[in-house]
Amino acid sequence: MNFLRIKHLLTMTFGIFSLVMASAAIAGPLVVGGKNFTEQLILSSMTQQYLQSKGYSVELKNGLGTTIMRQAIESGQLDIVWEYTGSSLIVFNKITEKLDDEQSYERVKQLDGAKGLIWLKPSKLNNTYALAVPATRAEEEGIKTIEDLVDRIAADRERDPDSKHLFGVDFEFASRSDGLGPMSELYNMHFDRSEVKQMDPGLVYTALRNDQLYVGLTYSSDGRIGGFNLKLLEDNKGFFPFYTAAPMVRKEILDANPKLAEQLNALSATIDTQKMAAMNKQVDIDQQPIAQVAADFLRAQGLM
Repeated sequence: MNFLRIKHLLTMTFGIFSLVMASAAIAGPLVVGGKNFTEQLILSSMTQQYLQSKGYSVELKNGLGTTIMRQAIESGQLDIVWEYTGSSLIVFNKITEKLDDEQSYERVKQLDGAKGLIWLKPSKLNNTYALAVPATRAEEEGIKTIEDLVDRIAADRERDPDSKHLFGVDFEFASRSDGLGPMSELYNMHFDRSEVKQMDPGLVYTALRNDQLYVGLTYSSDGRIGGFNLKLLEDNKGFFPFYTAAPMVRKEILDANPKLAEQLNALSATIDTQKMAAMNKQVDIDQQPIAQVAADFLRAQGLM
């Protein structure tokens, strides 16, 4: 057997092997992951139903912690997730530089892309941290921004040095390097230790509704903001990073499924903060099933 014939046979064998591998990747189920809070449960359910309607076989694995989900997609146990730019930038890539929305997206796209994790087009959903107060009190006291809040507290203390303003925060924010300490420093915001109440994130909303807190740390797309008549205060000094949501997919999955990126980009384009907050409210307050809320949204957007 001459050299050219051997080369030809090897080329054919490699080609057949590649086709078999690609076919196997396409034929196997896509594994969609999600974190363990309402918004992520809706997004992952929505993605599962949407892709199934496009003819894919899809397996859903949600209810995961942030770090576990990241490890799972890096190790190939998950194929598709919805991730937030702020989480990737700060938690997993340790970037502390102050970046705007577009810069944050481009940076994580570059950093995670080098690891085989491809960020598709971002949605208009920004689920960042936010401070909230009851809307009626915000109206009565003329509080629209975090700076207004700080001024109001200072004025109260000038009139009554013993006045207390309870501030509800979750355990993580109280100790994060980009959390309570740096925010207090930027806004010259001073709370006595007894005024800071570390609590489960979900309880902050209920405590604000019941006027048991003066101010609370919330998430900007949470359905309880509108459902409990709370007002988000403008972060007028731009402290909080952007947490823009986008589909993140393993590169080999995109390579094996040529239409997948375009299809997920179409889904991403329909989602924004207001629509997501409305869906979160339907689940958290109206007690509607997650799968039903996700399906209704897909049909309303003409995606299913």
